[in-house]
Amino acid sequence: MEEPQRGIRAVHSESTITVYQAYPPDIGLPAAREGRFPAAWKRDRMTWIKPSFLWMMYRCGWGAKAGQETVLAVEISRDGFEWALRHACLSSYVSGVHPDRAAWQRELKRAPARVQWDPERDLRLQPLPYRALQLGLSGEAVRRYAEEWTVTIRDVTPLAHEIRALVSGGDLDSAARLLPRERPYPLGDGPDGLLAHLQG
Repeated sequence: MEEPQRGIRAVHSESTITVYQAYPPDIGLPAAREGRFPAAWKRDRMTWIKPSFLWMMYRCGWGAKAGQETVLAVEISRDGFEWALRHACLSSYVSGVHPDRAAWQRELKRAPARVQWDPERDLRLQPLPYRALQLGLSGEAVRRYAEEWTVTIRDVTPLAHEIRALVSGGDLDSAARLLPRERPYPLGDGPDGLLAHLQG
């Protein structure tokens, strides 16, 4: 089955969806241990969450990039995730979605979330012909994410390292078997779809 150009693939249950972030150990380790973000985690800054494990691996270099050594799987409520999507603005101007560039800039300043689409990645972290979601949270959305939406936080750095070692050794089949089982996230169709307001 052909992948939609801009679909969301994720690990999800009836009530939650798993997203990924990477932090330095002084943030990531306490977050995983306590199941919530520590006081040192900045609630007044934008934070980006990624439903795609392999896109996160591309971004953090399998947990090897400075400041991104601890990879977290953050399970959040679907209600919260969908609230963020419904209140999101596109991260860049798209003719046909916004009346003009000024209108987009006004919306971007006002929106508590922003949607960005980047090429999905394969096991070798090479780009695929379809896109993965990055969801940026700011203001009210950041506070809700940290204080209301988060259900569990797990340290998946060992998994990242294990998969990377298998890929480096050329055992892509074994690496693929360890990947989180991501499947299409239901977005709904027509004017009531979760991303309808972001499409021209």
